[in-house]
This record gives sequence, structure tokens and C-alpha cells, in this order.
Amino acid sequence: MSYYDLGPFGRTITTSSPEAQTWFDRGLTWVYAFNHEEAIQCFQKALEHDPDCAMAHWGVAYAAGPNYNVPWELMDPNGKAKALAAAFDATKRAVACAARATAVERALIGALPVRFPQRDPLPKDESPGMAAWDKAYTRAMRDIFASHKGDLDVRCLFVDAIMNETPWQMWNLETGQPTEGAATLEAMAVLDEAFETDAASWDHPGLLHLYVHLIEMSPFPQKALRAGDRLRELVPDSGHLVHMPTHIDVQCGNYRDVVYWNQKAVVADRKFVERNGVMNFYSLYRIHNHHFVIYGAMFLGQYTPAMEAAQELIDTTPEALLRIPSPPMADFLEPFISMKQHVLIRFGKWREIIAQELPEDRDLYCSTTAMMLYAKGVAHSVLGEIAEAEKAREAFRAAKARVPDTRLVHNNTVEDLLDIAAEMLSGELEYRRGKFDIAFAHLRRAVELSDALPYDEPWGWMQPPRHALGALLLEQGHLEEAEAVYRSDLGYDGKLARAYQHPENVWSLHGLHECLTRRGDNVEAPLIKARLDLAQARTEVPIRASCLCRRQAA
Repeated sequence: MSYYDLGPFGRTITTSSPEAQTWFDRGLTWVYAFNHEEAIQCFQKALEHDPDCAMAHWGVAYAAGPNYNVPWELMDPNGKAKALAAAFDATKRAVACAARATAVERALIGALPVRFPQRDPLPKDESPGMAAWDKAYTRAMRDIFASHKGDLDVRCLFVDAIMNETPWQMWNLETGQPTEGAATLEAMAVLDEAFETDAASWDHPGLLHLYVHLIEMSPFPQKALRAGDRLRELVPDSGHLVHMPTHIDVQCGNYRDVVYWNQKAVVADRKFVERNGVMNFYSLYRIHNHHFVIYGAMFLGQYTPAMEAAQELIDTTPEALLRIPSPPMADFLEPFISMKQHVLIRFGKWREIIAQELPEDRDLYCSTTAMMLYAKGVAHSVLGEIAEAEKAREAFRAAKARVPDTRLVHNNTVEDLLDIAAEMLSGELEYRRGKFDIAFAHLRRAVELSDALPYDEPWGWMQPPRHALGALLLEQGHLEEAEAVYRSDLGYDGKLARAYQHPENVWSLHGLHECLTRRGDNVEAPLIKARLDLAQARTEVPIRASCLCRRQAA
């Protein structure tokens, strides 16, 4: 079986073995594509051909260490110990082999001992702990960059070091400014300089990848559109890099590209599964692509691709994978199985929701169980089956209490997501009881909780609570508040941070247009209608309200 098509990227290193060079290039590409397990295997293959290749040892150390998605603090104790031991041992070997390396290679290798200064992890409660190692490594890389600014890999590794000090905290979403203590502007300046002055930077998967991550939380995600467009097809068999530009697409309302390119990423990753199976950490990245397809398709109003992706996500996440204890795969992956419930609610599949059977193992599938009970409660509420809805809510509350605080949907805890679910369900139930003020209070609280979630892309809560709030406000004739709700969701009023907006989504466009029409607006309504018509041109289902929990059609 031929190896993956990783494109032409590479870096010439000190080795007499062409095979070692080839495997190093593959490993470095995988590092930049965030497939660190496969990268380590490639670097080890390089060492089979050249045991004294200093940069291959460097690669093992680098790939074994922390990264933007898995910093030290997210590693479980066993995983952290294994990662540090591997990185420390490889660092020693790299240093031992560095004599015949080039000056820049020796510099990169020389930065490793400050990143991995000992073989055993520091206690978790020791301050500043292993974060001090990250800072020391960044200082070392800053010095190396000052002497080797023309080296794009050095530039990339320096920016990576900066971003790993404050992963997913590069921007304050509320202020639109860099997070206090984050060297965001320095990282952006280093990357911008490369793209403005060196054409080769547009062929560098690491620089392009980091730029997307750096800019996605900013007030100007469109700044990374061109980088994303270049990255999409640069490394054809890296599903993660095929997918990565859609972090920007979704922020810009390009939902069709979100679906299309994540479907392409899913196809690319099937090659990885054929060779490597699913029992690996990269499964988290694969499932991330399915998650994105679901999210984009829901905003497009396309049930079929959303449900197909939700089902394939379930099918590609076997129980055996969830039972891997280190890293704790159930904590990382099981909550994604519940995404199917969001699809069913989004498209009003109330009877299908009610007919679902709960998982047999409700401890392993605790997040899924809670979300299914939430969905059943909403479905019964919408159908006016109040007694059944109350029973479902009680069962949901009990299931919610059994979900451990370690369960995650990437950057969001399941606990936080289920807090939103609790408010949404109570809002739907009280609404059907005719207690509208109480219902709207719950739904407004759901909006507040959703707006307070740590940044994630896509959001773990898949249907913006504003869509239900706006739909039910409209149903009761509260046009002014409903209009404000939709304007915020679309980003038209500037009140929501950029990352919390959902530009040009068909659901809120429909709601806003209805508000304008019902209050007799003849100026803005035609403009919104044009945008709505464009969005509706791709929908698979008729859009009659911003949430199908609204029983009275517009």
C-alpha cells in the first residue's frame, strides 16, 4: 500500500539517507497537520534508516510534547507521564547526535531541554508548574527566530510556541482585544510578515494552519479566508487540514463550504482508518469533521447531510474506542454521539425522538442519555403531551446529575451544555402550559448561558437558543424583542461578539423578515428578503419558522 499523499512539503535535514529524509518530511507534515501519533511513527521510521539523525530525534520529542489542542493540563496523569518520558528521552538522543547537524538544527535541538527539562511531570497543584517550561521554550524560540527569520519552519515553530502558552485564549471575545497575557499581536505580526514578504509561506501547511487558529477567535475572521483557501488542498490526505479552513468559513456564514469541505475531509480520513484503524487519538480529529458537517448542514436547512453525518459519527465511534482509559476517550468522544439529538430537534422530528431507545450502558453513554431525555422532553412539550414532558424532564435531571465534570465537547464541558438544555426544556414545557413569562425567562437564560460558553468551533450547543426564543416570541406577537433577538444572532446590531454571531443563517433571516413584514416595514424588508431567498435556495426543507418548536407557521 502506497503512503498517504501529503503533497510536496518538506525540509532538508542533515542525513545521508534518502529514506530518512522522506520519512522526516512526512513526520513534519503530520506535525503541522496535528496528527502527532502518526508523526512520531514517521520520525521513528526515519531513525530506522539513520539512527543518528538528530532532527528525527528532535521530531519525536516535538511531536510527543504538548500542542495547541492538548496542552499539559489536558493530559491525564498516565498520558502526561508517557508523553514527557518520550519527549525527554528523544531530547537526550537529539542532543547526543547534534554535533554534525547544521547551526539552525543545533539551535532547534538546543531549545528542547528547556521544554522537557526532566523525565517526570511536576505535581498538578505546583505553581507555575509545567507552564513555566512552555514559557522558557517560547523565550528560546524567540531568540532562535531572531537569528533565523528567513527560515519558515523556525518562524512556524516560534508562533506555535507562543500560541501553546495560551491555547484557545488568544482573544478576549467580549472586547475583541487580545487576551491579557497572550502574545497574540506578536504571533500575528510574525505570520503576517511571512505572508507579505515570502511567497513560499503560502505553501507552508504549518504557517497556514496556525494562522487559521490565531484569527478564528478574532473580530476579523475574514482576514484568514485567503490562507484557508490555500490550505484546503495543500496536503490532500490530511483530513484535518482539508477541514481546517472551515473554522473561518463558518464564522463568515459560508455554510455550504463548511459542509462540502468537511465531507471531503471525512473521505480523506477514511484512508487513514483503512491503514490505522480507529483506536487512536486521531479519531477525535476525524469526529470533529463529522461534527462540522452536522453544524453546517443544520444552518443550511439540509436534513439529509446532517443526519448522515450524525449517523456516521456514531458508526465510527465503537464502544471499544470509548473504553480506552488513557487518554480518557469516553470523556473526549462520547458526548459527540449525542449530536444526533440536535439534528432531530432542529428539523422537528418529534415522533422519531420519542421513539428512540436509550443506551443500554447509561454510565458510559451518560452525555448521550441526558441529551436524549432532553430531546424527548422537548418533543413531548411541542406536541402538547405535558405529563410525558414532565416525566422526561425529571429523568433528564437525574441523568444530568450523573454526567461527570470530565466530559467534554472540545472546549465546552458537557455540564455547561446540559445547563443550557435544562433551561431550554423548562422554557418549552412552561410555554406549552401557557406560562409564557416563565417560559421566556428560561429561554432568555439559555441564551445567556450559551453566550457565556468558552469559544468552540463548532459550538457544542448546535442550535442557537435565540432561534427558539425568537420563534416563540413571534408566535405570541412580541415583535420588538423577537426582532432584536434575530438581529443579534445575525450580527446586525453589533451587540454580540463576532464568534457568537451566525451570519446569513436562513433561520434568523426568516425570523427577521417576518418581524419586518408584520410591522409593515417597506425599506429593510425587501433587502432581508433578498438575503433570505438566497439562503433558502439551498435548503432541503421548507423554512416556516426559526425553530420548529413553533407550531403556528409564519
